[in-house]
Order: sequence, then C-alpha cells, then structure tokens
Amino acid sequence: MTQVTIPEAQQRLPELLAAVEGGESVMIQGENGRTFTLAVQPHPPIINPDWPGYPHAGSCQGLFVVPDDFDEPLEELREYME
Repeated sequence: MTQVTIPEAQQRLPELLAAVEGGESVMIQGENGRTFTLAVQPHPPIINPDWPGYPHAGSCQGLFVVPDDFDEPLEELREYME
C-alpha cells in the first residue's frame, strides 16, 4: 500500500492512478488527518448484453413477464365496479 500526502499526490497523480489500475492500494493523507483512498470504479453490470445501448421496440423482451390476468379487475376494487 502506498501512502502519500495531498501535495505529493498532486505531483504524482498519473503514476498513482497507474498503480491503482494495477491493483495497488493508494491512500492520500489529508492535512487535517483524514485519509482518502484511490480506487478503480468497476463498470456497471450489463443486464442484457444483446441490447445495443438505445431504446427500441422489443429491447426489454424477456426481462419481465406480464401475467395473463393483468387486465382483470382487482379483487379489492370489485365492490366499486358493480
């Protein structure tokens, strides 16, 4: 693990980012005693790899199922529908 101060981190930022990308931990010590950790942010998971990245008809096909009784009246509201 590499520990540096804020001024040192400002001078060595490209080097520190390369180290973090390589799997090393880098902690930056603030003037008031607080510490900051540099970390690589992972890419969000791709839910549907076949999705081209923009909405179009059918792009959510297979992600959820609409029940057969979707259009049926709700039992809780039956007394109001008579």
